[in-house]
Amino acid sequence: MNATKALGRYGEELAVRRLTETGMTVLARNWRCGRAGEIDIVARDGDTVVVCEVKTRREGPFEHPMAAVTPTKAHRLKRLAACWLDRHGAPPPDGGVRIDLIGVVLPRRGAPRLTHARGVA
Repeated sequence: MNATKALGRYGEELAVRRLTETGMTVLARNWRCGRAGEIDIVARDGDTVVVCEVKTRREGPFEHPMAAVTPTKAHRLKRLAACWLDRHGAPPPDGGVRIDLIGVVLPRRGAPRLTHARGVA
C-alpha cells in the first residue's frame, strides 16, 4: 500500500471512530457503485442515511481537506447515495439522505484534528 492510500485509510479509521462516538451506526465502508465511484462511509444517524466523504491531509501548505469537495464531487456523491439505496432495495428513509464531509488534518506533532460538516450537499 502506498503512503497516500495509507494516509487515507488512517483518516477513514478516525472518521469511523468519530461517527460511532456520536451515536451513528456504520453500514458500509469503501462501497463501490461500478464506474460511478466509491462512498467512503455509509452510516445511519437516527432515521437518516448519511453518505460521508473523508478527506485527509498532512498539515502544510496544502488546501484544507474541506475545500476538496467541489460542486462536481457533491453531485457525484448524491448519485452514489441514490445508487446505494437502489442496490440495497431501500426506499429513502424517513429522515432522507444526508451528505457529510469529515476533514482530517494530521499535524507534525499532536493529535489529529477532525472537522465534521453535516449536510454539505
